[in-house]
Order: sequence, then C-alpha cells, then structure tokens
Amino acid sequence: MTSYPPPPSAPIQAPSTQPADPTVYNGTTVHGILGQKRIRHPWELPMLAVGIVFTVLAMLAWLVSAAVVIYGLVIGEYTPESISAPSEQQTFTTWAGLLWNWASTPVMGFIVQIVFIVGIMWIVIFIARAMMYANYRLRGVRMSPTQFPEGYRMVAEAAQYFGMRRIPDAYVVTGNGVINAFAFGHGLRRIVVVHSDLFEVGGKVRDPDALRFVIAHELGHHAAGHVSYFRILFSNLLHQVPIIGMAYSRAQEYTADNYGYAFCPQGAMGTIGVLGAGKYLNADVNTHEVADRAHTEGGLWTHLSVWFSATHPPLTWRAHALRDRTKPGSMWIRPGGNMFSAPLVPGGTFSKSYPTPAEALAMLDAADRERPAWATDQFGRFPGVDYTGLPAIRDMQVAAPLQQDRTSYVIPPGPYRDDARGPLTRQAGNPFAEGGASQQ
Repeated sequence: MTSYPPPPSAPIQAPSTQPADPTVYNGTTVHGILGQKRIRHPWELPMLAVGIVFTVLAMLAWLVSAAVVIYGLVIGEYTPESISAPSEQQTFTTWAGLLWNWASTPVMGFIVQIVFIVGIMWIVIFIARAMMYANYRLRGVRMSPTQFPEGYRMVAEAAQYFGMRRIPDAYVVTGNGVINAFAFGHGLRRIVVVHSDLFEVGGKVRDPDALRFVIAHELGHHAAGHVSYFRILFSNLLHQVPIIGMAYSRAQEYTADNYGYAFCPQGAMGTIGVLGAGKYLNADVNTHEVADRAHTEGGLWTHLSVWFSATHPPLTWRAHALRDRTKPGSMWIRPGGNMFSAPLVPGGTFSKSYPTPAEALAMLDAADRERPAWATDQFGRFPGVDYTGLPAIRDMQVAAPLQQDRTSYVIPPGPYRDDARGPLTRQAGNPFAEGGASQQ
C-alpha cells in the first residue's frame, strides 16, 4: 500500500542559461515543440494525429471546392440555371451543381458546414483568442510580485520547473461560488485564470498545496502545448466528432494532471476534495471513498455519460488515477480496483438492495461508536476558526474509511513515473529530473 501524502516535489533549481525566446517553431518550453513526451497520457498524441489528418483532409476538400466554384464562375458555366437544371452536356464545373443539390440533404449539409468552417476557422480562432485575452486583461486582477504574490510565486515556480521559456500571465476573477481555473493563449502569450473561490484555498490555514496542484495542472496545459494556436486549429474539428472529441479532451486533462502531480504530488488529494465538495467541505472529503467509487460505480449509463458528455475525466476516475500512479487514467472503461469495501451498495444497484431507513440508522450508530472526535461535525473548515488539536486536512482526507474492510487491491509503493506508467525505476523516468530531458 502506498503512503500518503506523497513526498514533496523536487526543489526548484534556477536554469543555468537564459531560455531562448518562444517562437512558433521551438515550443512553449525548452523541451521543444512536442514538450516532454514521457509525461503525456498515451492516448493524447495518437488522437491528435487523427485530428491533424482529419483537419488536413477537410482543408483539402475546402480548397478543391473553392477551386471548382472559382473556375466555374470565371468561365461563366457555374450559374444558378446550370445548377438547378443540369444536362448531360455540362462540363465538370457545371456538373458540380449536382454535388450542390446533393449537399442540400441533412447529412451532406452538415458536411458542407464543416467544410465551410474550415475555410474561416483560422481567423475565427485568432479573433476569439484575442477577444478572450482582452476581456480578462480588463476585468481580472493580475497576479504579480505585489498583488497576490503567493499565487504568483506558485505560477513562477511551476513555470520554471516545467522549463517554460516565459512565465504566463495569471489573473484572479470573481468565481461567484464556482470552483474553476483554466488556461488559454493568444499569439505566443500564455494565460492562466483562477476563480476567486478556488484561489482562496491557497491560504496557509486552508490547503495551499491543492492550489499549487491546480496551478501546475493549468501550466501543464501550456507546457504540453494544449492551448497553442496551431494545436487548437488542427484539433478543432476533432472536438466536433461525437465520442472521439470528448475522449481527446479527457486525454489532455489526464496529461495536465500528470504535470500537476509531477510538481506537487502532495496536493493531488486536496484538489480532489476541493473539486468534489468546494472550498470549505474539502477537509471532510475522504478521497479513498471517492477513488474507490471509480471502480464500484459501473453500468452502461455511467459509461455513456462519460463517452458522450465528459470533456474531463469524472472526478472519481481522476481520484483513482491520482491515487494509483502505476497506470494511466482510464479513458473508456471504469478503472479496476477498490482499496476498501464500501458500507453502501453502488448507486447503480437495484433499489431492493438499498438499506431501509432503520438499517441506515443502525449503520450510522455503529459508525458513530468508531468515529474519533475529530471526525465529527463534518461541515467544513472555515477561516478564522481555531482548529488546534485536530488532524491536518490531508490526514483527514487520506484516513482509512470507517467500517470499511481493506480489500486485496494493492498499490505498489512509489516513487512513480510522471506519466503514471509504473514505479520510477531510474532517474531518467522522471522527465523533469536532472538528466531526464536528454533521453527523450
């Protein structure tokens, strides 16, 4: 069984030389345009290759269509009359009118829209990114050495750890109760936005390592090239494909989680608590119970909800992947293995297996007899309240659940490779360890 929390991340070392300026050709980090390949989820790059092929074919279709139309207009044979009443004597260019009529069918109409989008999406993406950047520059509170310096230090340390050539802009915006953070870019500039409700978690009396993990996750998107202009351009159409587009997005999120874990492994379970229950109740989230439900909550409908609607891995699947670093995060099928037996039947079980109210009350009474004093009153931790004498938040989050027997499922002890493909057997297996980058 692995120990919790994991050891702190490696100390930040200043680079021996000034990194070169970022360009379109050399990538966001000093590790090149593809970044560190070892840390990526194994599904990410193959699916990106599919997206590139799909986009290139769509671009070729757009160019051919445009050439046919322009040629027909120039020679005067591609007219509304020739399209509506084609004849056997029409040339190739006017015969294209038959394709136009065919394109009016629902299925082909969708394809025509895709082809049309290909012709304009390069400028649409550029304008959208520019407007988005301008929006947050005007309404966000910018982190700096004098404004939210603790958060800005987290950004700077993660950027240096990942080998980024320049530090991203970082902004705090009002969250209105929403826990979120995201990354995007414009040109060669990189931006991270953190909602205020999430940023508050970084205080000393809260869970600063959870915020460090989240910030490293977002910078991981930058370091992996997920938000670069050309990555978005060549994967945009892939996102429109049902199931495949969602899967590609989930693979990127697992990669970003790998970055977060590489930089701040001790913040992984805290992040699950915050994302699952918010900035106050996070302390009372038992992350073993969350991770175990990734395996026990099965069934057709849970998988369909992931395949068709999940741009991010479900929280339970992410918790399982962050706890068991011996294998990459699950993409299609629920992950295997639960460390503890749950007191309640899985949610997808037929209702006849559910406990009656009397049985539920009996289980509560039994748990209360075992529950330590510090585990009562599970309504969160709040700033300004003295919690002296209580366990640290992380100790509460990774404690063995009450009334749950240990199963035979065992996680080999770490340290682990940063791509979550087994234990770290040599230093070069860690892409950010000294000497690891030279063996890509």
